[in-house]
Parts: sequence; structure tokens; C-alpha cells
Amino acid sequence: MKILALLLLIISFAGIAQDTNRVVIDEISDKPILIGYCTREAFKDTNFSWWFNSGYEEYEVDSSSLNKMNDDIKKVSIAVITGTWCSDSRRELPGFFKILDHLDFPEESLTILAVNEDKEIPGSSALEKYDLELVPSFIFYRNGSEIGRIQEAPEETLEKDMIGILEQ
Repeated sequence: MKILALLLLIISFAGIAQDTNRVVIDEISDKPILIGYCTREAFKDTNFSWWFNSGYEEYEVDSSSLNKMNDDIKKVSIAVITGTWCSDSRRELPGFFKILDHLDFPEESLTILAVNEDKEIPGSSALEKYDLELVPSFIFYRNGSEIGRIQEAPEETLEKDMIGILEQ
């Protein structure tokens, strides 16, 4: 009986793992893309690390802006909706994560969702609450309510736009 219970537990965890960091072949481009819920680990995959790592290394964080949001950033949660096929996502996502790393932003306050070129996650209702129009979208929440978002590209810089949102 204990063996059966252990086996069921392993199978259920395997099912959960398959729903995270899922790589599929995009129907439009015929190239690998991430789809659904992701973690930062997903961007270590060679299909994505070539642009993510170089973008992360090249991004120069505005340290003076970070000081203005250090305390406030810990009081929010962030949903990141991205498309690994999308040039805007490839440009903005690595820098956004570098900023979060410099701020020691807690991973448990971050949700990452990857969409296909139709900005959908087939077979999932995960996007329904986000009113998605553009990717990438960085959506900030305080106490469960949206306080602002950066869509496609920042108006000024990622850091300055984040300060503006956190001041809400």
C-alpha cells in the first residue's frame, strides 16, 4: 500500500512538472517556444538561453533608480507574460529579470506565463484574468489589485516605469 501511495505521489509530481517550462513547436514558425507557466530555469534551455543570457549580461541596470524602489518592490507581486518567439520579449525580459535580481525580488511573488504567437495558451484558462494585449507584459499587483503594467516596451526605461507604477 505504501509503495502504491508513493508511486501515485511521484506520478502526480511528474504531471505538475510537465505543465511548467513546457517547450512546444510553434505551429506558425515551426520553432521551439515556451508555453504556459514557467520559471527562470526555462530560460536556461539552449532554445532560449542564446538571447536571454546575452540580453541579461548586456543590460546596464540604473542603480540610482533601484534605490528609489527598494522597499516598495517587496510589497508587490508581478505577473510576467511573454512570448519566446517575440522580439520585444527577447529585448525586455532579460533586463527586467536583471533588475529583479538586483532588488532581491522574491521568486514566490513572481508569476511567469509564456504564450504562443496568437497570445494564447491552448487548453488553459490561465490568461483570462490578465486582459492581455501585448507581450511582454509586466503586471504589478498590490494586495491583489493591479496597480500598473509595462506592455511591449517601457515609456522611459524599465526602472523609471517601475518607479512610476510603485508610486501608485
